[in-house]
Amino acid sequence: MFWVNAKVVAAIDAYLAFRASSGQGVTTRKAAYRSLDPESYLFLRADGEPYGLTARRSASGVVNYSCDSLSQVFRRLHSQAGVEGHALAGRRTFAVRLYRKGYDLRHIAALTGHQTLTAVRRLVDSDPVKLGDLVSGVV
Repeated sequence: MFWVNAKVVAAIDAYLAFRASSGQGVTTRKAAYRSLDPESYLFLRADGEPYGLTARRSASGVVNYSCDSLSQVFRRLHSQAGVEGHALAGRRTFAVRLYRKGYDLRHIAALTGHQTLTAVRRLVDSDPVKLGDLVSGVV
């Protein structure tokens, strides 16, 4: 995972410090990062246990897994970091900023984890600043 927003990074740092100080997933192994066991889940519930996943099948039969309570954590982190909108807003912001700097769609797709250029094109075409400029030119 990769976060670029300073507030999100600070929140993750604070969370990892809390986990280490509370003894959640700590180890003395040499591969430990901040004393945390590399085989431990990154995000844990308040009781120190991993979050549960729910399997959902789409109308086309594709199975997706989600964790509603972990999604709430991400929404709260995004809110604290000033990222507005749903969880994908962070991904869109990252893609749009890369596109504005001149990076090509193929590289943006690799960095955002998209498998198609069409998906990346949809992200960068929904640039709120660009859309706002279009509207202001009409109104």
